[in-house]
Amino acid sequence: MMVPELSVMDYEKSLHFILGSNVRIQRENSSFAYLEREEVHIMLEQFHDKGRNSTEPIYPLGRGINFQMEFSEIESIHTNLSAINYPIYKQIQNSWYDTGEVLIGRKEFLVQDLDGYLLRFTHFIGEKPKC
Repeated sequence: MMVPELSVMDYEKSLHFILGSNVRIQRENSSFAYLEREEVHIMLEQFHDKGRNSTEPIYPLGRGINFQMEFSEIESIHTNLSAINYPIYKQIQNSWYDTGEVLIGRKEFLVQDLDGYLLRFTHFIGEKPKC
């Protein structure tokens, strides 16, 4: 398992945005949390002037990184984001990826979170033969 730790500009806002605040671990007197939802795990930590593991915070953070997170369904996440008028970077669509043997299908949509990290929410929709 790999669990990314994302440095964030506003810990409190990010805590409630990413994964719907399913907190597994939260340190007292610290801006750190370990979040989980289904099989997706992410750690958040507030940027500090001289962070122990961070670089200079320049927005957007995570440039070039796309975090794909697979869930049993993604419609409720999309609905919740739409309800607060959060901009959707790429609307829900079905995408088919060539694995060499078959095509793997995923329903997916993308958002850029509060700090600029690109989050791809996906749901497995099946396989089909290559034509």
